[in-house]
Amino acid sequence: MDVALAPAFPVLLLFLVGISLWVVEAEVAEKNFTRLCKTKSMLVVNGQFPGPTIYVHKGDTVFVNVHNHGDHGLTIHWHGVKQPRNPWSDGSAYITQCPIEPAKNFTYEVVLSEEEGTLWWHANSNRDWTRNTVHGAIVVYPHGSSYPFPTPHGEQILIFGTWFTYDVNKVIKEILRTGKDVPISDAYTINGQPGDFCACSKEMTYRWRVDYGKTYLIRLVNALMNEEFFFAIAGHDLTVVGIDGSYLKPFTTSYVMLATGQTMDVLIETNQSPGRYYMAGRQYYTDNLFFTGYDKTNATAILEYRGRYNRLSSVLFPETLPSYTDYDSATRFRKHLKSLASKEHPVHVPRNITTRMYITASMDRIVHADMDYTLLSSLNNISWVNPSTDVLQAYYRNLSGIYTSDFPDEPPYYFDFVADLGDTSTYPLKGTKVKILEYGEEVEIVFQSTNLLNASDEHSMYIHGHKYYVLGEGYGNFNSTIDPETYNLVDPPYLSTASLPAKGWLTIRFKANNPGVWAMHCQEGRHLIWGMNTVLTVKNGINPETSIRSPPPNMPSCQSSLSILRGRPLEVLAE
Repeated sequence: MDVALAPAFPVLLLFLVGISLWVVEAEVAEKNFTRLCKTKSMLVVNGQFPGPTIYVHKGDTVFVNVHNHGDHGLTIHWHGVKQPRNPWSDGSAYITQCPIEPAKNFTYEVVLSEEEGTLWWHANSNRDWTRNTVHGAIVVYPHGSSYPFPTPHGEQILIFGTWFTYDVNKVIKEILRTGKDVPISDAYTINGQPGDFCACSKEMTYRWRVDYGKTYLIRLVNALMNEEFFFAIAGHDLTVVGIDGSYLKPFTTSYVMLATGQTMDVLIETNQSPGRYYMAGRQYYTDNLFFTGYDKTNATAILEYRGRYNRLSSVLFPETLPSYTDYDSATRFRKHLKSLASKEHPVHVPRNITTRMYITASMDRIVHADMDYTLLSSLNNISWVNPSTDVLQAYYRNLSGIYTSDFPDEPPYYFDFVADLGDTSTYPLKGTKVKILEYGEEVEIVFQSTNLLNASDEHSMYIHGHKYYVLGEGYGNFNSTIDPETYNLVDPPYLSTASLPAKGWLTIRFKANNPGVWAMHCQEGRHLIWGMNTVLTVKNGINPETSIRSPPPNMPSCQSSLSILRGRPLEVLAE
């Protein structure tokens, strides 16, 4: 097997141990970095920010041995990787495993299957923001075939990140204690650098040098903590060809928009006058009650043509980059997303729906006797609480008292979800409630954003272990009679992360054909730590090929639940 290395990032050390099997060593440790005139120590992988890129081919398996040299437990998640029958290596803290404790290690088995394109990996927790610095790209090349578009002359990875000049995890720890609002970033970064418009940053702005007359593939990763992101390159159109590790019908645009956690593949033709052009990113946000102080600094990098020209001339800024609250541009871009739907890359939209769910996504709060309050977020009025041991262990070992299997299929109250609701609250319940699905069920979920506390916001909805077809979206309350008439059942995009519009709805379908325990949540960090999370448990099928694999022997232990686990036989939950 060949592994192609792009020059932008050093690859993790890879050692061939068998056909399509690779071993990766990942050392997680503190290192000093200086940005915005200030130096801080932060947790990174192999001394790099962003972390190293993993290059593989479709269908490969990668073993990643994570050594935690930090001062707190962590897990690593492989965003957009389905992990067939292998939830043990999904890396979702307190859902598929307990954290890797300091001075310990754990080897993940990352099983690629249908994915092809750009994905990413990151630290995963709903109790801290470690993924802000612990993340990197995954590049999955076609296996034994070419791209469904002209082969590019080269490629580049651009990772959008969030920068805090201080240890943001210390602040998050205090927020979890007090229940108050999350901090605002000091800057956004492209490949770890804030760019020309930020203090002490111009000399280190990320630069990408290209040749005139070539076609390049750009792999975009939105690793921001809370923001959806517009991106454009001055003077150049972009042709979108893939998203979340799946191919799209190509379309040309002057800008793109990525939901939090999304990845995207775009082509660019270097056909402009040789010079320097800004590659710029800008957040897309909706105003809400709690998060009003957004950082409006553009993140920038520079595309620079090789050759002779006046290096003193101004760098051109993209005039087509939408404004921060340009809802129309965001919606218009998403409507262009359509699966390739070719013979080689067919679509299989579920038509025989056996489970329908209507799920409200809400920002809310609990008011205490002293009139102080605690911020919460919820799905169907349930705000997630981490269990004492991970849900997967409890399910696999048939442990009681860890979770309940009664996550509701619909909200407890119906009202005008998108009205001006002022201080209205639905008094969310805290709990560890999961939804049980039979193997092979075809599921439709309508997500509905609510405007409780006048705090409606976009939500980047992500499901672990599955990809889904996005049939449609709209603003206002979902109408079960009218809105399904607008569904795209022919070539809907096949995603793992999608935008739920503020004061709007989003409909998805998927087949529950991956047995295991899988998180479903908003990818935005502030919503996740406040509880906008639940779990979908897919039961085993009728044979070993449709059942959860046995756990590896060295799963990280859950210290608080060791007494529960002692003496219990290791057995699959009886079906």
